[in-house]
Parts: sequence; C-alpha cells; structure tokens
Amino acid sequence: MIHRRTFILASAALADAAAVAGNTAIPLVKMLTAKVAQSDPEAAKWVHCGATSQDVMDTGLVLQLREAFEVIENDLARAMAAAATLARAHRDTPMAGRTWLQQALPITFGLKMAGTLDALMRHRDRLTEAKSRILALQFGGAAGTLASLGDKGPEVARLLAARLNLSLPDMPWHGQRDRILEAAGLLAGIVATAAKLARDAALLMQTEVGEVLEPAAPGRGGSSTMPHKRNPALSATILGAAGLAPQLLAAIAAGGAGEHERFAGGWQSEWLALPELARLTGGVLSRLAELLEGLEVRPERMSANLDATGGLLMAEAVQMA
Repeated sequence: MIHRRTFILASAALADAAAVAGNTAIPLVKMLTAKVAQSDPEAAKWVHCGATSQDVMDTGLVLQLREAFEVIENDLARAMAAAATLARAHRDTPMAGRTWLQQALPITFGLKMAGTLDALMRHRDRLTEAKSRILALQFGGAAGTLASLGDKGPEVARLLAARLNLSLPDMPWHGQRDRILEAAGLLAGIVATAAKLARDAALLMQTEVGEVLEPAAPGRGGSSTMPHKRNPALSATILGAAGLAPQLLAAIAAGGAGEHERFAGGWQSEWLALPELARLTGGVLSRLAELLEGLEVRPERMSANLDATGGLLMAEAVQMA
C-alpha cells in the first residue's frame, strides 16, 4: 500500500542550497530523503532511485504547465465569449476599415470582433491539440537510458506517467527541447493576438477617433494633471507585456541548441524565460477578457468618421463599376 504524506520543506534553505548545487532538484532530493528517513529509513533509499535531477525538474515543469494551461484556457473562454457577444451585437454596425492607418473601405465592428474571436478559437484548438506532446513525463536517468533500473526502466516509467496523469513519451526528451519551445510558442502567439486587439482599441480610443472606450473603473486610465483624459490603460498593459514576449520566446529557442545529453546554459535559461512568459500570458488574457467584457462601443462616432472623407470610402466600388 502506498501512503501519501505531506512534507513541509524550508523554501529559503532550498533556494540557498540550489544556488550552490546548480539546480533545485539536488537539495530538494536531499531534504526530501532526510524527511522520509525520519519515519521510514528503508523507504528513504528509494526516494530518487533511477532518476536524475533533470527528470525531477522537467517533470515538475510539465506539471506546472498543466496548471498554467487550465488558467489560460479559462481566460481564453472568457475572452472568446466577450468577443462573440460584441460580434453578434455589432454585426450591422458600420465603421471605417483602415489600412496603413488610413480609411480604406467600410466594414462592420462585428467583423473586427469576429476576427479576434476566430484567432482566439485557433489558439484554443492549438493548445488542446498540443497537450499530449507538451504534458509528457520526462524520466531517463543519468543519460537517458534508465540503466540503473535494468530491465524495469520502461515499466517504472509507465507507472510513473500513469501516477502523474502525464503522457508517456516514446523516449526521454531531456536533450530535445521542442516540447518546451512548442509551449512557449503557444504562449507567445496568444500574447500577440491579444496585443493586436489592444493596439486597435488604443487607436480607436484616440480623441479624434473616439469609436470605442475601455471599460471605466475608479482610478483607471486617468491622468495626475489632466482630469479630462481617459487613457487606454488595459491596452497599455497588454502591449507592455507583448513587447517582452518575443524576447522570452527567442531565449527559449536559442537554448534548445544544447550539448550532448545535458546542456550547460541553454536548459538553465528556460528556468527564467518560460515562467515569466507564462505569467505574462496569464496577465494578458485576464486583461483582454476584462477589456472585451466592458468595451464601450460608440456607433455614432463610427458613423461620423465614415462621413469624414465625403464618400471617398466608396471609391473602390465606383472604380469597379
């Protein structure tokens, strides 16, 4: 019978030891082994049997990604629902379509929101399809051969994957970082789509345009010296994060070109870049959902701006005729 126990470890001591050891797994295993030995010295011998530090850290990372994906999926659903509501409500609300920041042809605001919805739905589908690849056990031992477990290695890996509810890969993947890069690419893509909407919202909020307004809230979007202003604060937050996401993705991509069976530097760069990218994505999606749910649409300004060129928006139709 397997008995589950909860162990409380000193996080500060773990952090200090990790700085010396080179990763968190080495001191973690040492501390956990000592805790187990207090109640069962025999069991303590098996705490880290067959595994290596990267097995612990990569599998732990995958488990964290699984939790992060749940949060991201929830906020994706919120943003999609809000975009769908706007698309339906404004399917017949005309506005100027703009190319190169200039008025081009008439479109509807519903069409613009439907485009955002369509992109968010593709991100949802990509994430669903990629989970079986990304949420995979990493268990290979010192060099990816599970040699210390003899002929029991594959069976132990199968049981461990089942216990953690992770997919069982065809072979250990510690030296091939495409799973992590795929996760990072998904996150960066979601941020980019949110940033496109945020950029449009900020432009449409300009005083001279005034076609939409971000949701109002006490203390949001004001100015310390100009009380008449209503700034695109939510959009700015999204765009600020979007400026960082490509660099974090690039760091993860560059780190994949590692050496042999264990990297010196590239793997370690993931420890900083991927969690930060996941945090940025979560924050961006939460702000995007808030922005879409409370967006104030101003059809009268859209109509007025359509008339700004005296009918030149219909030039293409006249030319075609």
